[in-house]
Amino acid sequence: MPCTLSRMAMGLWCLSGGPRDVWVFQVAGTLDQASATRVTLTGGALAKNVFWQVAGAVTIGTTAHFEGVVLAKTLIAVNTGASVNGRLLAQTAVTLQMNAVTQPAR
Repeated sequence: MPCTLSRMAMGLWCLSGGPRDVWVFQVAGTLDQASATRVTLTGGALAKNVFWQVAGAVTIGTTAHFEGVVLAKTLIAVNTGASVNGRLLAQTAVTLQMNAVTQPAR
């Protein structure tokens, strides 16, 4: 099954691929996910195989849902009510505000 990243209407990012597919996104600046948006995995794609390497800060908006492993050079801020299926690793701080962070399936 081919792997694709598609920008969908209504604030949905969809990663489609199999359980052995790996994605590595390298962001030169900041990564800001808008409030009430979703990163969704389909076709058997796994959060443990999605890596977001970010040179700046990462913000996950209020009530948003995020999938994958975040490696940030600075701060990761997860705003109120947001959920994450993955891991959040930062050199300075990870701030949570009433969030659900789930370790990805092995």
